[in-house]
Amino acid sequence: AAPTSGPGTPAERRADGLALALEPALESAAGSANFLAMVDNLQGDSGRGYYLEMLIGTPPQKLQILVDTGSSNFAVAGAPHSYIDTYFDTERSSTYRSKGFDVTVKYTQGSWTGFVGEDLVTVPKGFNGSFLVNIATIFESENFFLPGIKWNGILGLAYATLAKPSSSLETFFDSLVTQANIPNVFSMQMCGAGLPVAGSGTNGGSLVLGGIEPSLYKGDIWYTPIKEEWYYQIEILKLEIGGQSLNLDCREYNADKAIVDSGTTLLRLPQKVFDAVVEAVARASLLYIQPMMGAGLNYECYRFGISPSTNALVIGATVMEGFYVVFDRARKRVGFAASPCAEIAGAAVSEISGPFSTEDVASNCVPAQSLSEPVLWIVSYALMSVCGAILLVLIVLLLLPFRCQCRPRDPEVVNDESSLVRHRWK
Repeated sequence: AAPTSGPGTPAERRADGLALALEPALESAAGSANFLAMVDNLQGDSGRGYYLEMLIGTPPQKLQILVDTGSSNFAVAGAPHSYIDTYFDTERSSTYRSKGFDVTVKYTQGSWTGFVGEDLVTVPKGFNGSFLVNIATIFESENFFLPGIKWNGILGLAYATLAKPSSSLETFFDSLVTQANIPNVFSMQMCGAGLPVAGSGTNGGSLVLGGIEPSLYKGDIWYTPIKEEWYYQIEILKLEIGGQSLNLDCREYNADKAIVDSGTTLLRLPQKVFDAVVEAVARASLLYIQPMMGAGLNYECYRFGISPSTNALVIGATVMEGFYVVFDRARKRVGFAASPCAEIAGAAVSEISGPFSTEDVASNCVPAQSLSEPVLWIVSYALMSVCGAILLVLIVLLLLPFRCQCRPRDPEVVNDESSLVRHRWK
């Protein structure tokens, strides 16, 4: 990562690795936002997600919304469901306006279909006013609302590139940045690491919309560049287990992308990397486990906090819970800092340090990107146009011999043969 510095902070040359930068301007230039009021505005746990309270419509209807940095649509339950306790009733809101089309969004697990509209939304902790945003009301879903969840909607905070049905549908955060006059930055602290999950299993957290809250981290914030603005895609250079490098080609870690995603529970690794990690963990006799809720009343149950993936390395809640994570969209970078709530008996469960030498790492660890969806649509339309042109030529060639054999006739006379030709064109 290239060295960076914050406004008013002198630039400092550093070795390759995470870049250090303090951002005092982002801590104070939030316009109408109150960062301190946003502290502890999240509830949840890593197994079932962290959610934010929102008021939607007029009069306001209170819903709990899952915070997801791995998608871009804002959607809420728009009909009753057996796994949720409430939903947004558009008929009860005098400010709701339908946009006349529906949308389907698919995730790694689950999917939903909803009607697209717009309405006023209030975030009670941190903002005084309401904001007009696009919102999808879910009327059909599959494996999206699950047993035990306490949220009834999802807030996608990734870039508009991922928004469905197209990137022209303005995202919630883009609308908030414009209407609330806040910087294009948000940050998250999820306090599930090291906390007991007995009882309700509900832990706290904070989502700071518009900047950085100094009370939520210790030490410095270290940044790494966002490689592409769709997911929050970053570049993983090295992975160590027990202090020992896996010694894989760094492109294996980024196959076919590496992203930071609060909506994913575990640390997900490409299959080859996962196999190497499991082997290294077994060899080093280390444990990477998480407590699980609801397994039984008389015993504790744990799970491995890492899983294989077929299409990405995903830094999910397992890792994010150890840090205060800054999504600095204005400067295309993601920052990490030590989180005060990631402790067990006063001892930190995670740490961050740098910079580190990258002499043994390839100059580019990000493999060639596959075509993103907008490009695929362009290619599809181009191929359809080519096929249409070929079909047109074939039809002309098919009709041409008949025209040559025909004798001149009155152009005003329409007979059966010419009618058939017209139907064929249709």
